[in-house]
Amino acid sequence: MGRRSTLKRIGVFEVCNTLLMLAVCFLTLYPMWFVLINSLNAPEQAMLGTVNWFPKQLSLDSYSVVFNDKTMMNGFVVTILRTVIGSAAHVLFTAIVAYGMSKTTLIGRKLYMKIALVTMLFSGGLIPTFILMTKLGLYDNFWVFVIPGMYSFFNMVIFMSFFRTIPDSLEESAKVDGASDYGVLFRIVLPNSMAVIATITLFSAVYHWNDYYQGVIYIRSQEILPLQTILYKIIAENSMSFMQQQAMAQFGARLPGNSIKFASMMVATLPILLFYPFIQRYLVKGVMIGAIKG
Repeated sequence: MGRRSTLKRIGVFEVCNTLLMLAVCFLTLYPMWFVLINSLNAPEQAMLGTVNWFPKQLSLDSYSVVFNDKTMMNGFVVTILRTVIGSAAHVLFTAIVAYGMSKTTLIGRKLYMKIALVTMLFSGGLIPTFILMTKLGLYDNFWVFVIPGMYSFFNMVIFMSFFRTIPDSLEESAKVDGASDYGVLFRIVLPNSMAVIATITLFSAVYHWNDYYQGVIYIRSQEILPLQTILYKIIAENSMSFMQQQAMAQFGARLPGNSIKFASMMVATLPILLFYPFIQRYLVKGVMIGAIKG
């Protein structure tokens, strides 16, 4: 009887837990599903504003307007370049700093760690940072997306924790063969750290792809606006004048502004959503590396 009651309690818990997780998944996924359905609905259905589980009449008119918009497509290219260049620069610079900080023989190492920790806990504020970016010539410059994000204390700690797991004998043998510190780093340490490199790269890539704030603060030229900043302006500031004119010229008054907004949101978020499931295990692994060995 005792075993049966135990199995019954476990079964009830599993059922309740499953139902709870399904409810959480529904609340998480439904907003995106709502946006997708309304972006695919025909203009006549979209104008009604009804809630549908599936498109009543499939139409790609909204996507036609978005993909024909030069500003949107230019922002897509800028975002891809920012993600690739920014992630590569971040991983390279952070790895170099972390390799030096992982050595206990480094003079002033504790002082450097304290200084670096302050940068994670406190920031200079928006106005001083804006003045600094302006004085460095990064205002309204593509490199404002890359240079300020080349270092992260949190990611440096993850790199340091992983570097310490590499046997010292590998580095010593390389130095005996005449390799310099940079030679040891690029020929021995980094090739044996591909797991943590993949983790930090994914951290950085997700940040660069989703960030809109820097574009809002530091960019004024339409040519170098990232995709997420354009999406922010479309949703928050309702600045769709060009696309609305294009929609009016192509479809008349049939295509509502909300359909264009929904299509823009899907174009901006779908690539990272499709990519994220394949990188989830690396992100979890990276967090565990920093939590257990840091």
